[in-house]
Amino acid sequence: MNYSNELSLKEAIKELLNDYKLNNKLNEVRLINSWEKVVGKLISKHTNKLYIRRKVLFIELDSAALKNELSYAKQKIINALNKEVNEDVIEEIVFR
Repeated sequence: MNYSNELSLKEAIKELLNDYKLNNKLNEVRLINSWEKVVGKLISKHTNKLYIRRKVLFIELDSAALKNELSYAKQKIINALNKEVNEDVIEEIVFR
């Protein structure tokens, strides 16, 4: 028996996330959690804080030299992080 209002668990969760507009937040969390995978352990060790506001990823680093080096690869990092979550979550990065 298949009822017309039956959903798979995956579909139900998807609808729930859409109804409560949680998809963007979920993607932001996934992007932040993929930081170490994208940039590696060494850079991740020097990262103090990550957060996203209005499609801008703010990254606090403990090394001025690392901030300078990462600023040259900013667009590459943006592309890699967005690719990791299959969504355009961020458009800019600010190193602090």
